[in-house]
Amino acid sequence: MIYLKTAEEIALMQEAATLLSRTLGEIAKWVAPGVTTLRLDTIAREYMQDHGGRPACLGYEGFPASVCMEVNETVVHGFPSNYTLREGDILGTDTVVELNGYCADMCYTFAVGEIDPKVRQLLVDTKESLAIGIAAAREGARIGDISNAVQTYCEKRGYSVVREMCGHGIGRKMHESPEIPNYGRRGIGPVLKAGMVICIEPMINLGSRNIVIERDGWTCRTKDRKPSAHFEHTVAILHGETRVLTSFDPIAEALGPRFI
Repeated sequence: MIYLKTAEEIALMQEAATLLSRTLGEIAKWVAPGVTTLRLDTIAREYMQDHGGRPACLGYEGFPASVCMEVNETVVHGFPSNYTLREGDILGTDTVVELNGYCADMCYTFAVGEIDPKVRQLLVDTKESLAIGIAAAREGARIGDISNAVQTYCEKRGYSVVREMCGHGIGRKMHESPEIPNYGRRGIGPVLKAGMVICIEPMINLGSRNIVIERDGWTCRTKDRKPSAHFEHTVAILHGETRVLTSFDPIAEALGPRFI
């Protein structure tokens, strides 16, 4: 069932999204060669808790951390660890905060120092595909319009689209209906209605779209071990307006000219 949110509920979700955006802005200050992903997870958890939020990923169906850490070929759901970031790595940071009973979800993929130009372009294009998907998300459109917009943009540039993982609705729960695939046909799927709040999150691979789930049951990586990029926003569908609740602005402020 798709739950339509009231204006009051969307206002509460905006508060959660603002805290989440600032949390990733805090992570951005620390992403650098020599830093462990476990340290970044601790920074995020403490920031959320210090500002009244709850790291909703922590303990979710047994997930052991506050942030999904996606290093290089990891697509989604990577565990923070003592892995030390290296020059040339990329790092996706996908996380959810709950504040006042409502959730917001967001992901940004960082470049760690100087990265391969092809990988940098993957990040640029995946982030742009998110913007294109959001532009297709408007009242009266269908989920397939979002999916097709992302797929068309990315595949024209030679990338592949992960099909087993997708975006989703969000509200009091981290994951709600409907699912938001990153591939599909225009004009199909549920109609977007005012009051829907969804997470659009392209997961785009430099190589094959095929994935593997590691033995931990969570970590999803590319089968060919080529890099994967992931960007995500929480988006509200309103009457005559699409409002992006999360923001990359705190990340841009922290990174300055290194912002992608």
